[in-house]
Amino acid sequence: MEISIRAAALDVLHHHASAGFPYEVVGILAGSRHDRSVTLAHPLINERADSAATRYVVSGLSLARAEASLEANGLEIVGYYHSHPDHPSQYSAFDRDHALPNMSYMIVSVRNGAIATTQSWRLLEDRSAMDEERVVVLADSGPDLGPDSGPDSGPDSGPDSGPDSGPF
Repeated sequence: MEISIRAAALDVLHHHASAGFPYEVVGILAGSRHDRSVTLAHPLINERADSAATRYVVSGLSLARAEASLEANGLEIVGYYHSHPDHPSQYSAFDRDHALPNMSYMIVSVRNGAIATTQSWRLLEDRSAMDEERVVVLADSGPDLGPDSGPDSGPDSGPDSGPDSGPF
């Protein structure tokens, strides 16, 4: 199985992950579920106050607003991404336990503030493990991704946004 992602969307995801280091960041992968393609990475705010370096949380309201905005613009939720500061891009038991079926979960390993690896995972039906998806990076083409595709945009960003992360 594979998932494709536009280069600009991957750049947004990677910038978000490196800028948020040493904290976990989190966001939404939006595009086409049928094609298993991501055209936009939408950063969210890590609302976790106690252990943001190893966990993330996003309120249901923030998530619902972001997803509704993306869907209103004709995008579908393909999955979610988050970072693992100074850890591999392998999913954890916590990641598996909080994963939803039929969604992709991109995990970015950030080492000393630099992107190390990016892998994508999908939950097995029996929830026992996650299968790795091959990530195919597509050249940017088609409609402009617009000013709202950057890591500092969207309803959950602002001058007090800080590092982003959260569990799905």
